[in-house]
Amino acid sequence: QVQLVESGGGLVQAGGSLRLSCAASGRTFSSYYMGWFRQAPGKEGEFVAAIRWSGGSTYYVDSVKGRFTISRDNAKNTVYLQMNSLKPEDTAVYYCNADWSSTRIRDGTANYWGQGTRVTVSS
Repeated sequence: QVQLVESGGGLVQAGGSLRLSCAASGRTFSSYYMGWFRQAPGKEGEFVAAIRWSGGSTYYVDSVKGRFTISRDNAKNTVYLQMNSLKPEDTAVYYCNADWSSTRIRDGTANYWGQGTRVTVSS
């Protein structure tokens, strides 16, 4: 059974940093994309970033480029989202997801999801 477990959310002031982690288990993810998706209060869910497990190609939504970095640790089967220069508009519940399709990662229809971790950025 696939499990994605996020951690690292919290409350931070604008301009601060957080690092989210997503520990993956239950299958081999070498051919998968791993991503981060966020849901802000009253807004539609939004793709944030993705990484191809094999090769490490990365993808970002324009609003986080230059501030967020997605990475993975193969030995730990863990994906990270380093978030710097955080803004109040980054406030959301952040979900880790996984799928063999990058399209499904981006459009929020990925097969596998974590439970989410809340990020609150105060102004």
